[in-house]
Amino acid sequence: MTTTQAAPRPGATATQRETAVRVRGLVKRYGNRAVVDGLDLDVFRGEVFALLGPNGAGKTTTIEILEGVRKPDGGEVRVLGVDPARGGRAWRARLGVVSQGEGAPQELSVREVLDHFAGYHVTSRPTEELIAAVGLEEKAGTRIARLSGGQRRRLEVALGVQGRPELVFLDEPTTGMDPVARRQFWELIRGLRADGATVLLTTHYLDEAAELADRVGVIADGRLVEVAPPDQLGADLRRLARVRWTEDGAVREVRTESPAAVLRDLLSGPGDVPGLTVTRPSLEDVYLSLVGAPSTVPTAPEGDLR
Repeated sequence: MTTTQAAPRPGATATQRETAVRVRGLVKRYGNRAVVDGLDLDVFRGEVFALLGPNGAGKTTTIEILEGVRKPDGGEVRVLGVDPARGGRAWRARLGVVSQGEGAPQELSVREVLDHFAGYHVTSRPTEELIAAVGLEEKAGTRIARLSGGQRRRLEVALGVQGRPELVFLDEPTTGMDPVARRQFWELIRGLRADGATVLLTTHYLDEAAELADRVGVIADGRLVEVAPPDQLGADLRRLARVRWTEDGAVREVRTESPAAVLRDLLSGPGDVPGLTVTRPSLEDVYLSLVGAPSTVPTAPEGDLR
């Protein structure tokens, strides 16, 4: 499947049509293996872009190159108009980063850490606002060393968005969070977007991408295989429906792009049609198909009966 660069969401302003991230032909090798292999990517200003892919697909390496943490072996990269490999302090001040590591001082409390790092930003979000946004109100006075893994993750998220950044990188930000904390985090992301920030996140949670992202990119084997809004991802795959029913004690099935015609034929006969269902591939099915994993996406041609 070819890489697609979708247009920004309907109604986007001129500012949002500008690219916050522009990547062409990105390559990163470790030994003889290309972890990122000719990747192209556009992230528009003001949007939330979710990067999906299995472990080892190149998501984190790509994010680290965009952050200026790693240098590419080939290709062109611009983040907020700057080559990350040459980005200075002023450029970095425009970014917010939530990586998979931990760096907060263990002997300080949640509130003390946030108060401390607030002084590093020209404009920072109020500490109490951040604590509430990530659901750490009851742990505000607790030392970092005594927090659970999920609570530490919430603190890392708070630190990453503390300076009101133009562009926020979130690498699997909700890993280890319980469902309540995840939804509090989602509200934080919506608030960032409402304030005009651009958000690029990686996640393993398809519901998170569907809930938050204006567009989703699926990466596999170091290449971007498709980019689209969540409800349009895998449009070709989604067109094929599966019609099932029971006949003479056996399950029958038709896979078709025109389920209405099949239903008309079935329902035109006398009596009911037991076990009649019509299903289309879910976002999970589409994702699994795009990354080459086993899925339930119907692939047989129209009229195939089993």
